[in-house]
Amino acid sequence: MMQFGIFTVGDVTPDPITGRTPTENERIKAMVAIARKAEEVGLDVVAVGEHHNPPFAAPANPAVLMAHLAAQTERLVLSTATALITTNDPVRMAEDYSYVQHLADGRMDLMLGRGNTGPVYPWFGKDIRAGLELAIENYALLHRLWREENVVWQGKHRTPLHGFTATPRPLDGLAPFVWHGSIRTPEIAEQAAYYGDGFFANHIFWPKEHTQRMVDLYRRRFEHYGHGSADQAIVGLGGQVFMARTSQEAIRAFRPYFDEAPVYGGGPSLESFMRETPLTVGTPEQVIERTLSFRDYVGDYQRQLFLIDHAGLPLKTVLEQIDLLGEEVVPVLRREMAVGRPAHVPDAPTHAARLAAREAAPEPAEVGAA
Repeated sequence: MMQFGIFTVGDVTPDPITGRTPTENERIKAMVAIARKAEEVGLDVVAVGEHHNPPFAAPANPAVLMAHLAAQTERLVLSTATALITTNDPVRMAEDYSYVQHLADGRMDLMLGRGNTGPVYPWFGKDIRAGLELAIENYALLHRLWREENVVWQGKHRTPLHGFTATPRPLDGLAPFVWHGSIRTPEIAEQAAYYGDGFFANHIFWPKEHTQRMVDLYRRRFEHYGHGSADQAIVGLGGQVFMARTSQEAIRAFRPYFDEAPVYGGGPSLESFMRETPLTVGTPEQVIERTLSFRDYVGDYQRQLFLIDHAGLPLKTVLEQIDLLGEEVVPVLRREMAVGRPAHVPDAPTHAARLAAREAAPEPAEVGAA
């Protein structure tokens, strides 16, 4: 089945209506309340971002918040949105996220990204000009650390390893599932395809034609590398919504937040963004209709996450939005997205399903067996 959920970038932004800025403590606690509400209304996933600079209170280490959320929830899949593969040490990432995997009993996965904040690179001793190299090299090492012991490795951007084993080992000997997140970089789609991992298109800034090209590239290269047919590639999409009972009410209520949003403010108008990107501000029915149209240009996909809690929106409003998602939007999307979905298109990957598939796989034949 498809997974539906929300992601947060954890910004600490003044409410343009009241002028009040939440404290970092309030914002962090709000993210916990949001995750609890998401589980309460039947969403599948909550993904938390990684930032190291104002105006964000998103965790510098998402693993910390994910571990806390694992103790606060029972069913949610916890993910990142994104974890920075460029500026984090892959050794530390291998150990931190394996630890979360154990604490969450497998209810987690990892979305990796390069990040879009230039200054973060020198803060961690890296050069932004090597951003793509870092993404490729660091993930190559992370991938091995979760699958091998006594790793011997040498690369360009960190000290060599000689017989190193990351601990704890992944739960059930099964590495966390990885999504490679990107807004605009085809090399990241290629990387996801090479490993047979998931590809997550952020899908909140660019026209649908751009997302279509990126997903199509990933699907074709996924098939090229022998992981399955193009329509079996694992695709996730982002998106942003704000809902009210009428479209006019939704636009009126959301406009001041859009105008001040760290990721949108100062650019094109709200109407331009609604027309040219997947941003949907309107009724639940309009959100359903727009979201269903995504399948027209990316095909059947596995995960849909919505950004709903940024730009200074008060927690009460965000929780009301989650109620609308869980009660009126997602049930319809689940039903309609299942219509006509081919049987060979995989469900969203979970630890339990991947473990069952591994255990059901036939044992490799012994060399020399008749």
